[in-house]
Amino acid sequence: MTQRESEPWRLPRGDEVETHVPQGIDTSTAHPARMYDYFLGGKNNFAADRQAAELILDVAPEARHVVRANRDFLARAVRCAATEHGIGQFLDIGTGIPAEGNIHEIAQSVYPEARVAYVDNDPIVLAHARALITGDPRGRTTFVQADLRDPEKIVGSPEVRDVIDFGQPVALVLAMVLHFVRDNEDPAGIVARLSAALVPGSVLILSHVTYKTEELKRIAEAVYDRASAPVVPRTHEEIAGLLDGFTPVEPGLVRVSQWRPGPDAPEQTPQELEDTTVFGAVAVKN
Repeated sequence: MTQRESEPWRLPRGDEVETHVPQGIDTSTAHPARMYDYFLGGKNNFAADRQAAELILDVAPEARHVVRANRDFLARAVRCAATEHGIGQFLDIGTGIPAEGNIHEIAQSVYPEARVAYVDNDPIVLAHARALITGDPRGRTTFVQADLRDPEKIVGSPEVRDVIDFGQPVALVLAMVLHFVRDNEDPAGIVARLSAALVPGSVLILSHVTYKTEELKRIAEAVYDRASAPVVPRTHEEIAGLLDGFTPVEPGLVRVSQWRPGPDAPEQTPQELEDTTVFGAVAVKN
């Protein structure tokens, strides 16, 4: 019997690279941002994160493809906001651990002076972000520890307001984060409260997990219930409701792999499309 068979949550020895742990950080409970990093092939994750991620991969091996598709969508969406809507400032809430193609890198490739405020509630995410993120010196970035469920704290943060001018259009990025907000925490209300700080012409970049079957939904919910945040996959109709007050640009709210794929993107089979269990949209504030 192999080690993987006898210890199904344990990874091969070569993958057991523990990242530095800032003082006071609990690594014994899986965290969605670090699980996402593991799905992307990153090393800034811990045993609990890998164990939880492997449980997801056991029933949905396409999860790695899904998070990569979301990452690629985010790059296209940021470029759309910058080039088509002339937006040079981005408020990214639920930042996650830095990976190739960060928002400031994409935005500053269009506007070197672009400004980005990264917000996350996990101190280890911000520790890695501060250490790893560098940008064009003509632009600006800042990192704020705050929770999506407290929008007023975020938009009122002196660090955020030092970088973001809310008197001008802003791109609000809520990528793969609202499905960590329970229904009774009012995700649509959170979006509305964030939107209240934005002038018309601002842009919302949104992506959100859905599900293929009730059984897979139940399994995902059970895994994340043991992590530091729950997951609430939603239907297309429910996700569309989060865009209230915004008008989606073409092609609307679609699977992220269908949102303006590049000319070299391979055509997806119906099964591959169904497996891409994330919807995404770019929408302009009315």
